[in-house]
Amino acid sequence: MLDAKPPLRFDPARTGPMQGIRVVDLSRLVAGNMLSLQLADFGADVIKVEPPAGDPLRDWRDDGQSLHWKTYGRNKRSIMLNLRDDTHRQALLALLDTADVFIENFRPGTLERMGLAPTTLLERNPDLIVVRISGFGQTGPYAQYPGFGTLVEAMSGFAARTGFPDREPVLPPLALADMIAGLQGAQAVSTALLARQRGLARGQVIDLSLLEPIFSVLGPEAAIHRVTGKVKQRSGSASNTVSPRNVYLCGDGKYVALSGSTQVVAFRIFEIIGRPDMKTDPRFATNADRVRHRDEIDTALGAWFATRDRDAALTEMRAAGATVGPVYDIADIAEDPHFHAREIVVEVEDADNGSLPMHNIVPRLSETPGAWRHPAPALGEHTEEILAELGLEPLPAGRDARVREDRE
Repeated sequence: MLDAKPPLRFDPARTGPMQGIRVVDLSRLVAGNMLSLQLADFGADVIKVEPPAGDPLRDWRDDGQSLHWKTYGRNKRSIMLNLRDDTHRQALLALLDTADVFIENFRPGTLERMGLAPTTLLERNPDLIVVRISGFGQTGPYAQYPGFGTLVEAMSGFAARTGFPDREPVLPPLALADMIAGLQGAQAVSTALLARQRGLARGQVIDLSLLEPIFSVLGPEAAIHRVTGKVKQRSGSASNTVSPRNVYLCGDGKYVALSGSTQVVAFRIFEIIGRPDMKTDPRFATNADRVRHRDEIDTALGAWFATRDRDAALTEMRAAGATVGPVYDIADIAEDPHFHAREIVVEVEDADNGSLPMHNIVPRLSETPGAWRHPAPALGEHTEEILAELGLEPLPAGRDARVREDRE
């Protein structure tokens, strides 16, 4: 067991480079929360607007705890508004008048039916950046399809490339499309804020689909298909692009991942496993040759790894300059000294557990790092506080929001 460090404590007085940027996040579940988390971690005032039932992410529970919410809700504030009520919609409009960024992920057209069309919002606040998250974008034949990440992970071509050739396509076991979209969305918001600062634009609308970001990670697949006429097939953990590259089982039942993506490294690996003859074999002379004959390479490598425990194999491979690493699960990560030294996972104070491990704030900025300012809020925790900042009275059921009178 690695020595535990004291948990990080939240400090609302800490700031970051996004200080002064107000983000109103009306989205639900992963993509919008991932986007606003990137801004919140670096100091933006992210206000989660939640319905009385709360963001459904709160309902993703493990052993009864909303651990997804604790992670993705950190550094944010929560206001509870019932947008079916006109007075609550007026409060939202007052909030958006003070905002720099607005994030929503309703099905296209819903915002317009609510009287919150981007054109309306930009008339009121010309500097507002509106992020519209949807499954397939605001336009096109599929715009009205439900926008769940599972659908776009399938339709993007990603699932068709994942898994083994004799088995069904494999969907990722986590919200990958949403997370990629959230990261690209944060980059888009930063770009729009920079454009606004430089006078290149004022407010604008960001049309962020889940489909396009995950499709972009397939890289040159469209070009490859056009030029070669071929559709790349599933290959398990092997690669259609480079060889050797795979996951191998060691003698102690543990796995390693290996990649020999350059000529020098590939030949070095052949030397390590006692097969220098493979360097002069025409079947393995070039990367293209090796890809065509990857099964023979995998057989040779598999036989070598099977005679060694994982740690011994890693030591031998690394000493000879091969590119290899262990296949970790989260329990391995918790005990790994590099993760510990780099504080990739950090202990953060938590009211329910004393502390909880979370991924650290990324990326690391040398002069303007992010900060741990607030734990994930309870539903509506900051409602009255935020309304007061807007000069509005509290909004109990059946009461109208009204601007406070000045009392001297």
